[in-house]
Amino acid sequence: MINVSDLDKEQNVVTETKEKYTLDLFAEPEEAQPETFLNRANLGTFQESLRTPVHRWFTYPAGFSYRAVEEAFRSYKIKPGNVVYDPFAGTGTTNVVAKQKGVISFGVEAHPFVQFVAQTKIYWEFDFPALLRQIDRLVEEVGTEVEAATISEIPVESIFPELVCKCYSREKLAKLYLCRESVSRISDVPFRNLAKLGLTNILRSAADVATGWPYIAPQKVKNVASSNRPMDVAKIFKDQLYSMYGDVQMISRTAFPGGKATLIAGDSRQYHEEIADASIDISFTSPPYLNNYDYADRTRLETYFWGDAKTWGDITRNVRTKLIMSATTQINRTGYDEENLLSEAFCTAVPHIAKQLQPKLAQLSKLRLEKGGKKSYDIMVAGYFNDMLQVLQETYRVLKPNASFLLILGDSAPYGVYIPIDIYLGEMGKALGFSHYEVEELRTRGGKWKDNPQRHGVALKECILILRK
Repeated sequence: MINVSDLDKEQNVVTETKEKYTLDLFAEPEEAQPETFLNRANLGTFQESLRTPVHRWFTYPAGFSYRAVEEAFRSYKIKPGNVVYDPFAGTGTTNVVAKQKGVISFGVEAHPFVQFVAQTKIYWEFDFPALLRQIDRLVEEVGTEVEAATISEIPVESIFPELVCKCYSREKLAKLYLCRESVSRISDVPFRNLAKLGLTNILRSAADVATGWPYIAPQKVKNVASSNRPMDVAKIFKDQLYSMYGDVQMISRTAFPGGKATLIAGDSRQYHEEIADASIDISFTSPPYLNNYDYADRTRLETYFWGDAKTWGDITRNVRTKLIMSATTQINRTGYDEENLLSEAFCTAVPHIAKQLQPKLAQLSKLRLEKGGKKSYDIMVAGYFNDMLQVLQETYRVLKPNASFLLILGDSAPYGVYIPIDIYLGEMGKALGFSHYEVEELRTRGGKWKDNPQRHGVALKECILILRK
């Protein structure tokens, strides 16, 4: 256990954490077989979920491994009938695992499209013969419409924003549009959601340009030869739907009974009456990392394709304003008092952390004027901790006595100013009433950017913070 009593010795604490405090939270069983070996470096990534039924329905690199949840349940002896809470539910990894294990779960997610993905992934209550007939009818309808349509007459340029048009050949986008319209006409909501997510799943792989994480690059063509060849969009969509049918049929048959999952489209900084005081056995999550990734922008292709947004302004109004602070694109600098970036509530609750953050915020305020981008990292960092204080308070409320709150975190160094997020959040938790905290390092990170001249040289890591109530 790390018990930091003097944050003026912060650098020593951080070094000590890295070198001495290697916990055994996710220890391997003594008789573990090679195929069950747990790769701790992957726990904070979505890598393993890409190959796993249901989890693979939407590629979300901001997510974490489903195995991290399974190992937490094993380590903390979470059984059917227990209750888990994820305040940053994302695409529902925690909730899907909980439902499989017969564990009751609650999740809160503020990003509307990501919440839709999670909601779709936790619905398995289909009449499977009827579902297969629905898929067959949809596949037949899509195939007939694509074959009968005069593709050149579909005005994709007036239907989709420019970014979407740049990602596909005109013919391919017209076929995707016909698929979209067929899905939109489905009256049965659970099946419509499944089909919508199925079509969403193929959007990036079908694109002719680079659409990987974190940025869409319309000018970077994947493969000129392949992009000029016709693609059987209807067949790819059909294959995706049948794959999802197999996934949901398998997972529903193998899941323990009683694993009810409740997903709340909302803000984890706020009180949610659906979750009673002291009702949660364990909380497991991964908050947004303080690395200036714009989570609202990460689903721009999908939200543009489905018509949920058409412009940057739409995304700001519909998504950015709902998320906790983690990116400078969320900031209109004129709306902040630069002398008082940390909230009064924060300074009152955790004055020792405020004392550590203030000079770093001042340093960031100065550095931004010396940098070409003039990014508002000072406001971003302060806003993040103001927001996370509220998340910790609300999570503390819902946890049972002696229950644990596990957070997969990445630390940060905007403009080279190191922010030990694990230590700060741990200390904040203690100030709010948690009895103690522990940290386990999972992997080093940031190495792939080492040759970027704009990148700082601070070594970063990914870790698990465990707060005990």
